[in-house]
Amino acid sequence: MASTLPDPAPRPQQPPNEAGFTPDVSPDEDPGASPDARVAEPPRDRPGGGSRIEAHGIDHIPDSERHGRARELFPVWAAANVNYLSLVIGGALILMGLTLWQALAVLVVGNLFWTLTGLLAVSGPAAGAPSEVITRALYGVIGNRVNNAIVGWLISVCYFALNLSAAAVAAFSLVEKVGVTADTGVKVVVIVVIAALTLTISVYGHAVIVRLYPVITLALGAAFLVVAVHVVHQADFSYAPTHRLSGVDLWATVLAGVTLVASGPLSYTTSADFSRYLPRTTSKRAVAGWTALGGFLPSMVVCSLGALAATAVDMTDPQSALESILPGWFTPVFLLALVLGTIAINALTAYSAGLALQAVGLRIRRSVSVLFDGTAAVALTLYGLLVSNFLDTVNNVLQLTVVLLGPSTAIYATDIVLRHARYDGQALADETRTSPFWYRGGVNPAGACALLAGSTVAALCVNTVYTGPLAGALGGLDLALPVGMALASGCYALISRTPLVHGPVRRAGKG
Repeated sequence: MASTLPDPAPRPQQPPNEAGFTPDVSPDEDPGASPDARVAEPPRDRPGGGSRIEAHGIDHIPDSERHGRARELFPVWAAANVNYLSLVIGGALILMGLTLWQALAVLVVGNLFWTLTGLLAVSGPAAGAPSEVITRALYGVIGNRVNNAIVGWLISVCYFALNLSAAAVAAFSLVEKVGVTADTGVKVVVIVVIAALTLTISVYGHAVIVRLYPVITLALGAAFLVVAVHVVHQADFSYAPTHRLSGVDLWATVLAGVTLVASGPLSYTTSADFSRYLPRTTSKRAVAGWTALGGFLPSMVVCSLGALAATAVDMTDPQSALESILPGWFTPVFLLALVLGTIAINALTAYSAGLALQAVGLRIRRSVSVLFDGTAAVALTLYGLLVSNFLDTVNNVLQLTVVLLGPSTAIYATDIVLRHARYDGQALADETRTSPFWYRGGVNPAGACALLAGSTVAALCVNTVYTGPLAGALGGLDLALPVGMALASGCYALISRTPLVHGPVRRAGKG
């Protein structure tokens, strides 16, 4: 497969707009431009500068507006992974019947999927575009609109609602502690307030996220250090369930646990959204490494705390269980930390969901699309908390979404490897029939067929909300994640090299 690396000659363009539907000026692409000019930080991406709200949407970021270093990605991902949901997932592994050491092993394997999140982030600086646009190379201009509507927008809104539910549960308890009864009306107000704080960060955008998240990471790190001290003191490191799992039952539980943990990193097929402002020359290893480490390290630590806590207390109600371990004076701080951590992760989710909505083809500003996403998520949250069972919802949603997220991540990663992470962000911005990414009827057969094949087989292997026929034949083993990803990756690599799509891909670049 050829790269989509842009030609060295500069191309005249029109000024960008926030929605990103006209090309942008990039005089910096002149090979004679000075290095300082290429990496200078512009006012439009600086809080309090010329534009407090991020001006860019899904449009290409020219080299003159690229800035920062790869290590800035660590706190962005770290702040998003010190959260309540990670505690829930860690505790759930013990509740599923695993021993402590089995649960910790599952956490290591599941969190290693953050390496894929890091790999996908490499495409951001290469293209100067968000993931929602880069994936036009995978699915074609029209096919990518469908991909963004389902994998990009719908699943992101579901995760937003899921995390908002977790924050709301903690906030309800905090409200009760100050003497206010958390009736339905109060719950609605609390959910709306948390959503408003989250969406404020998302609307202001990239610069605010990069500058705010190191502070959030330090605050959450300090709070969870206190939690860790008390949890480790209470934990039973020799814990094993009364009836140990063995044979097929053990492997079925281990696979389900890995899927549950891996659903977190797999949900971030949008990691390029937060690396696209980095200079084109930024080290690929640094981008991948800092992104992966920022996700892996805190997720591993906080999930492990959830598992350790489950050896001492009943984690069917994680918040109450942890409150019983912690000193009374620290409980309000702990609850605030849970809310803050969820706001951090949801701000990233809402930011990407807003870009996905633009990439679907809606001609609206990024800030407006973010607010639309928040409204939809609040509605889902109210349903999840006031109608359905929260813990069941967590398990079902996280495990079922990998039917799509696993194959889509595998396809994206395979494309990056095949192209050697070389993308032409300006060509990707072209949505016309003359676009090199129009392929056939606006659809790339390689991406469409690979995603359909991977997701179909994964759905047959699922054993969560329902038991697929292949899972049933294997005694309940849920192989949806590995089988779906392997099949999707193989199909994409194979079809991409056939004459069916070889021509359009060759015209996309000079590689």
